[in-house]
Amino acid sequence: MKTSWYQEPWAWLVFILPFTAVVAGIATFIIANSDPDPLVVGDYYKKGKAINLELGKVRQAQKLGMSFGLKLVDDQLTIRPTGIEKTFPLLNVNFYHPTLADRDFYLALTADGNGDFTHFFEAEHNVSGKWQVTISPFENHWKIQTVLTLPQSDFIAIKPDLSVAN
Repeated sequence: MKTSWYQEPWAWLVFILPFTAVVAGIATFIIANSDPDPLVVGDYYKKGKAINLELGKVRQAQKLGMSFGLKLVDDQLTIRPTGIEKTFPLLNVNFYHPTLADRDFYLALTADGNGDFTHFFEAEHNVSGKWQVTISPFENHWKIQTVLTLPQSDFIAIKPDLSVAN
């Protein structure tokens, strides 16, 4: 007596393997096209020239002896100039998340009466984790970059370092 094809286990094995390959291919296609990689640079030569210009700004910060202390406690960010006695009217502070570009943000900070640059984050703004922080003046003739993990209860020394600059 012959059985129907759908009652045979070997028939299902023959059908299920190609079917899973098709489903995996469709899933891979959807994942690849729904979240494109923003890290690819089209004009790499122009980007390379810009990196050399940025390294010159870090060297300028080294020549000037620039350094800062940074701490984040209870949603209060404090940046204190420690390397030079010059006052700054405005500091540009950029926070870059290592993997999520939509979490990047920029702060323009002015000094308070003590010479510290302070910012209060809203409770729903989560800044904990690893960040690349860039500090530059309003004139943008020098810059300092560092990688740090927030929050920090004590001041972290931020000094110009060519090995973390880009």
